[in-house]
Amino acid sequence: MTNFSAPSAERCLSILELLVDQPEGLPMSLIAQRLELPVSATHRLLTVLVQKKYVRQDPITERYLPTMVLAALGLRLVENTSLTETCQPILEDLALKVQELVRLAILEGEELIWVAKAQGARNSIRYDPISGRRATLHATAMGKAWLATLDENVAVDLIQKQGFQGDLVGPRAIKSTPELREQLRLTRERGFALVEEEAEAGISAIAFVVRNSTQPGRPVVGAISIGGPSFRLSRDRLISFRDLLQTAAENLSDIWPARQYKSRQVA
Repeated sequence: MTNFSAPSAERCLSILELLVDQPEGLPMSLIAQRLELPVSATHRLLTVLVQKKYVRQDPITERYLPTMVLAALGLRLVENTSLTETCQPILEDLALKVQELVRLAILEGEELIWVAKAQGARNSIRYDPISGRRATLHATAMGKAWLATLDENVAVDLIQKQGFQGDLVGPRAIKSTPELREQLRLTRERGFALVEEEAEAGISAIAFVVRNSTQPGRPVVGAISIGGPSFRLSRDRLISFRDLLQTAAENLSDIWPARQYKSRQVA
């Protein structure tokens, strides 16, 4: 069994997180440069990841690429929960009614991760991004919705720690702490979050948080959003989805305990 030190394990995870967004792979030298690692250490870590089949090296380009082992692990996790079978019908019903993309994210620590979606758009112009990515908290409707449920200073500290940049940051994204505080205030007053070209150019969305209705205090466990091209989704149209989206969020809150891991009989 490989003996990982904490720094080595962290570095391996950093390599995997870097590679999953690089469909053509990266050479070892560039991986080392981007992660500010010695080339020798990068080589050792990549050797371990290749041996474990999480990464492969293209024999022609010598670039390193992630394998489908990562995807298989994610699918096994989803299979061992009742997330899809319980939540998907609610997403599909809402998407059919609004005819736009509906997305669900779950809260993992201080991150929201997109895990499920339903596409309701029937025309040729669709917004249909890949799931499994982290939501940029200050720039997405889901992220704003969750941040607004936190103590304001806690929310501000979190974003200051992460920075006002990210993988998904659009032309109208929040760029300062005063602006963040104002947006969180507006979100709390509305009870839902809006973004207009803040995560991506040309994309707007509305979101509500999802809570676990069976736990004391009904803690936030995720968020649900409706999003699509801004030319189709004016602010008025987004707000017109409010009641339908809130109902879906409440329905998810009611059935959320079913998302818990399926019990297994041990022989």
